[in-house]
Amino acid sequence: MDDRTTTATFAPAAPAESARDIIVVKDLWKTYDMGSEQQVSALRGISLRIRVNEYVAIMGPSGSGKSTFMNLIGCLDTPSKGEYWLNDQLVSELDDDQLARIRNKEIGFVFQTFNLLARASALHNVELPLIYNGTPAAERIERAKEALRSVNLDSRMHHKPNELSGGQRQRVAIARALVNRPSIILADEPTGNLDSKTGIEIMALFDELQARGNTIVLVTHEPDIAGYAHRVVHIRDGEIASDERSKRFHV
Repeated sequence: MDDRTTTATFAPAAPAESARDIIVVKDLWKTYDMGSEQQVSALRGISLRIRVNEYVAIMGPSGSGKSTFMNLIGCLDTPSKGEYWLNDQLVSELDDDQLARIRNKEIGFVFQTFNLLARASALHNVELPLIYNGTPAAERIERAKEALRSVNLDSRMHHKPNELSGGQRQRVAIARALVNRPSIILADEPTGNLDSKTGIEIMALFDELQARGNTIVLVTHEPDIAGYAHRVVHIRDGEIASDERSKRFHV
């Protein structure tokens, strides 16, 4: 893998004062109707604030509600009750079409399974969000190249996923998450399919992205991975069990 230090600066959409909240969640509930008048609450009144340029890990065991919480802050689902403000916009009351527009504009997703098109080049995979929002061809190609340069993959932009290592494929996925210059990067178990050495390299890249000004929310069940974040929020039984600075950043 190419580990050259990059000088590219791929800034988030709108640099802002670091003291400003970018995510505000107030008394958030998600209840599922299981039939026979039975309901199950996956989230039970969660309230949370995340500031611009924060690096936050969300942790919890299976069934804790962390995946439900990720879906809500990623605008993939809507809460049963409560408010979710993203970048000063109340998104908890938007319809599906409006949520899709918010996802495309405000959120860059990085998934454990990469979610790349097998027959498309790295460049085309990174272009996809810009194709969906109608960005002109010349501009989107240049922005996709810029995003790939920012993750040290400019020399692999014409390679297809099966011609790349696991770490390189995750870098393509990160470049795709960056290309729309989103307000936040939401990473779901981003090292889950990588060996330990490559996982460390990817987490070092997230450190770089946060240093450049990106807000990062990392969802993981691995304490070692959560330790890269500056703040760790534990969810248990649909509630916040703890919210504290990472051990790496205790002063």
